[in-house]
Amino acid sequence: MPAPASLLARPDSGAGFGIYIHWPFCASKCPYCDFNSHVRSGGIDAAKFERAYLSELRHWAALAPGRSVGSVFFGGGTPSLMRAATVGAILDAIGGHWRVDADAEITLEANPSSVEAGRFRGYRAAGVNRVSLGVQSLNDGELRALGRLHTAREALAAIDIARRAFDRVSFDLIYARPQQTRRAWRAELSEALALAPRHVSLYQLTIEPGTPFAQLHARGKLDLPASETARACYELTQELTERAGLPAYEISNHAMQGEECRHNLLYWRYGEYAGVGPGAHGRILVGGERRATRTEPLPERWALRVGEAGHGILEATGLSDEEQADEYLLMALRLSEGIDLDRLAALSGLAPHRQAVAALIERGLLERCGGSRLRATPAGRLILNEILRRLAGSLETARSVEIDRARQR
Repeated sequence: MPAPASLLARPDSGAGFGIYIHWPFCASKCPYCDFNSHVRSGGIDAAKFERAYLSELRHWAALAPGRSVGSVFFGGGTPSLMRAATVGAILDAIGGHWRVDADAEITLEANPSSVEAGRFRGYRAAGVNRVSLGVQSLNDGELRALGRLHTAREALAAIDIARRAFDRVSFDLIYARPQQTRRAWRAELSEALALAPRHVSLYQLTIEPGTPFAQLHARGKLDLPASETARACYELTQELTERAGLPAYEISNHAMQGEECRHNLLYWRYGEYAGVGPGAHGRILVGGERRATRTEPLPERWALRVGEAGHGILEATGLSDEEQADEYLLMALRLSEGIDLDRLAALSGLAPHRQAVAALIERGLLERCGGSRLRATPAGRLILNEILRRLAGSLETARSVEIDRARQR
């Protein structure tokens, strides 16, 4: 099924434009974390890095002129270790290069151990209007096992401080931790939901290659819950959050209506975003071509490269129609709103083969949800990778059919 010409003319589909700022420094490295984060015991040259961020933003402004910024996200690392003045300088620069929406979402990630009321007031004055706290657990023993520097009491205090400074506050928890039971997760999640959050991110612990947890797991010294227990914890998560009025709008993210993280929705809806800072990734349309960008991950090398070239971008690769379709499927199928088949057709020039879609619907793994939208069912979300593989394969089938038809003309 080839896409209509009207769709091919609008590959961005109005998904928006945002800016991701990566602050790569942490007070310590968590044993489960594979993010680009670094510990610098001797301190860092904050002024040097601030200049580098401002330089790279100038480069991005030339790459993506005329955009309207709907969201800015300070991630890391631990952005709550940044000076408020640096956050303010970055936001001022963004406002100088682009038009910023009046209701733009400006999020900063924070660790409870680095939360101070004065620091948060500084971020609020700089322009931040949403905070995401990496709580991870409400149990002191579990926090120590996860390598976290804060206690459960400090986490609760950080939530209170954040709420007094910001209207929008989210926090993260990790479940399916070593030796965790369904009963223990029920008690912990119930305690978290009793705090009446409007947004929570609830992640199942995964063992990432190259991390200390991966090494322990390989040596048999880290016992994760059985797959049946992990599944039961996931299903319990859906049940309790639904009951609390925070349904999942994405596999791991739950919110009251209107409290969804707009910046993350930008990723999942496959919009455009600038990736600024060490190891940041971006997706941008340049001359009608969608490009994937990646910057130098080592902070000091990134700053040096920015000083020499005006940016730290190592790669800016044009994505084929097939790659864009695969990325869109990978991101959008995570959402409860599902994928837009018209959007998929605009990106790939094709739609999934009807028989493949019908088979997944027949098995109760996919369902139609209005118009041209298709989403995973609760059962489908448990095997999302398999659904993605089949949909991607159906696009290849459709593409082969079109090639054969073209040859026969």
